[in-house]
Amino acid sequence: MGYQVNGSEIETDGDGYLLEPDYGEEIVRVIAAAEGITLGADHWIVIGHLRDAYREQGHTPNFRSLLKGLADKLPGCDSKSLYELFPLGPAKQGAKVAGLPQPLGKGGY
Repeated sequence: MGYQVNGSEIETDGDGYLLEPDYGEEIVRVIAAAEGITLGADHWIVIGHLRDAYREQGHTPNFRSLLKGLADKLPGCDSKSLYELFPLGPAKQGAKVAGLPQPLGKGGY
C-alpha cells in the first residue's frame, strides 16, 4: 500500500507508515484523509513537534515525551486532548500522519 501524492506513489510499510520521512504538507493531508482525520490548527502543532523531534533525535518521542514537549506549544494539552486529535494513539498515529517512518515502539526509545 502506498499514498498517491501529486501523481506519485509514496512507499509505505505494511502498516501504512512511510519508509522515508516526507516533510511536505500534501502528504499530511493525504494520510490524514486516509486515517479519517480532519486537520485543524492543533494537529499541525503536534505534527510540527513530531517532525522537529524526528529531525533532531532520529526518532519520534514516546507518548509521555510528546505530552511534555507540547506543554509550551499547546497550553492545556493533556492526554485526552491528544487522543481527540489522534484517536488511535497520538505518538504512533501522529507520526504516521506527520509523514514519518513507524516509531520504534515500546522499549525502543
